[in-house]
Amino acid sequence: MSKITAALEAAVATVIAATPAEGERQTNRQRVESERAFATILKLIAPRIRHFIRQYGLLAHWEDAEQVCAIGVHRAIQAYNPEKAQFTTFVNWQIRGELQGLRFRLMTDQRPSAKRVAATTVSLHAVSTTGEGEENSLESMLLDEESLERTESGASSYMADTTRTRLVSEYVEHLRTVGMDQLKRRARTRAPAAGTTTGPRLRSDLYPVDPTEVRALEERIATHREAIERRLSLSEEENAVSMIDDAARERSRQVAKRAAVAIAELAQRTPRFADGLRSPALPARPRAIAKPADAAAR
Repeated sequence: MSKITAALEAAVATVIAATPAEGERQTNRQRVESERAFATILKLIAPRIRHFIRQYGLLAHWEDAEQVCAIGVHRAIQAYNPEKAQFTTFVNWQIRGELQGLRFRLMTDQRPSAKRVAATTVSLHAVSTTGEGEENSLESMLLDEESLERTESGASSYMADTTRTRLVSEYVEHLRTVGMDQLKRRARTRAPAAGTTTGPRLRSDLYPVDPTEVRALEERIATHREAIERRLSLSEEENAVSMIDDAARERSRQVAKRAAVAIAELAQRTPRFADGLRSPALPARPRAIAKPADAAAR
């Protein structure tokens, strides 16, 4: 961490510490400390502010650009979280956003494609009047109140699908490992092929696994995986409709039932799944204090 970065972190920490809690008034001492630390922050990042002002072509509007940069720094301090990023990185995007907004407000869109269609930049905060005389801003009209709920629902569905796919893959590998072990043990019980006992040979050469049995194992595993994925992805009614044969439906149900038990055991044994399955420990209930015998007799 450079000296400027360390000084910025210290000044930001001072401003945050001098900010009163919600519902409380800021004391004079806190106000002086906050203003002094804020001035230090602006002094430390002044070269960066000058660079961004030149980069966004706002030399003709220098005072306005400096003002919006100060606003961006203030907003960055309010939203800053030291655990996620350093302030020297976080403040850059706030300053860029404020300068971009200022450029849109002061200048028309200068891109060639925008000039061809006579595009006009419109502020989301601009107030427009409806036919009924009500004043609304574009920001309020575009606000989607259900966006957060849909985003969380989509993220939950994605995580559930990813976890389900990985658990099924773990179960399939478990079936393959167990099946191959059984085939190898079965091959050892057979007599070695003629001419294979002369000289030192590997055990796998003496007792080879029958390729036909390996293919049958892979087909059985593929059938099990298809039944499990169909059972997990479809509802009870859809599963019943997808299978006309009652015997096939019952076999699929039994396969999925056994797989569910095995997958639960695998999830408990696998560290990356077990961490998410652990539930927080419940607080212990306070024990009842036994009354003395003489007090009870009274």
